[in-house]
Amino acid sequence: MPPIISIVGKSDSGKTTLLEKLIAEVKQRGCRVGTVKHDTHGFDIDHEGKDSWRHKKAGAATVVISSPTKAAIVKDTDQDTPLVHLAATHFDDVDIIFTEGFKREAKLKVEVFRKKAHHDLLCEDNDDLVALMTDQPFDLKAPCFDINDVKGLADLLENRFLKVEQAPSVSLILNGTYAPLKPFIQEMFINSITGMVAALKGGKGARSIQISLDLPRKSEKKS
Repeated sequence: MPPIISIVGKSDSGKTTLLEKLIAEVKQRGCRVGTVKHDTHGFDIDHEGKDSWRHKKAGAATVVISSPTKAAIVKDTDQDTPLVHLAATHFDDVDIIFTEGFKREAKLKVEVFRKKAHHDLLCEDNDDLVALMTDQPFDLKAPCFDINDVKGLADLLENRFLKVEQAPSVSLILNGTYAPLKPFIQEMFINSITGMVAALKGGKGARSIQISLDLPRKSEKKS
């Protein structure tokens, strides 16, 4: 699974501006980037009156909009979808995932601190804080960069997360719910599946393998 870095900070701290520049910088270095925007108030991605909007308004639980150049999906959920589930489901073809928000998830974070927007830091100075982008000096264990030093932040992320060979991982989703796997179970899946796939045409050296099983329900025996 790609590394997930959450860009966090208070309103008007400059999260979106930093993220725009960071995406462009990391992409320029040859990496594929995925992003997730967290919105606690709900959202719409289509205009009222459009066909897909009408499908959703009519009661469809899932709507997919597809074109030759892009695709989008709108799906009802009954709770916030965990980041690890989103990453496993939608981001198998990227090298790194940036999120805007998700400050309460126990994930790696880059905090954006601006004196006009903050009084105190949101993040504790622990292993979850990858870096602080700030216009005010702080004495922290985590690296601190000028709020405009996007290249410095990109260097840190590249050296820490993108140059190191990532260990293979397995994500298992059962009936739409992420199921955590112990390391030895992951290794068993990896060895078994990659061994079978390598024997298929085009399967040798695959970086990502997705398998979906839709199992029929067992019919109940009549007494």
